[in-house]
Amino acid sequence: MSVLQLTRAVYEAIRAHGEETYPNECCGALLGRSVPDGWRIETSVKAGNTRTDSAHNRYNIAPGELVKIEREARSRGLSIAGFYHSHPDHLAQWSPTDFAEAHWLGCSYVITAVAKGKAEVTQLFSARRHH
Repeated sequence: MSVLQLTRAVYEAIRAHGEETYPNECCGALLGRSVPDGWRIETSVKAGNTRTDSAHNRYNIAPGELVKIEREARSRGLSIAGFYHSHPDHLAQWSPTDFAEAHWLGCSYVITAVAKGKAEVTQLFSARRHH
């Protein structure tokens, strides 16, 4: 089983981001280093949610922004270990859409439920190829 180690600062930052963007979903990347049992996350990077049709329950990070985040990670000796987003007024559960759009296999996805503007439960999901 792969472990995702988040510092308290990163955990609080992604939860605060969800509160800032409420009632829309926030999104961003988790940058870290591979360790024997998984990933050690060193920082999070906020990304813009480019979904204008349904930003309250969908998110999308523009490809150009992903390239910029990847370059920033590499310049710091880090890698994109995963992504995070919020679920405004919804459970911190992977939705069918989240699963369908999880294109970075092997990455971790952190979801925070934000109820009435306040971050509640934060959960981790992994995108793995099923055989």
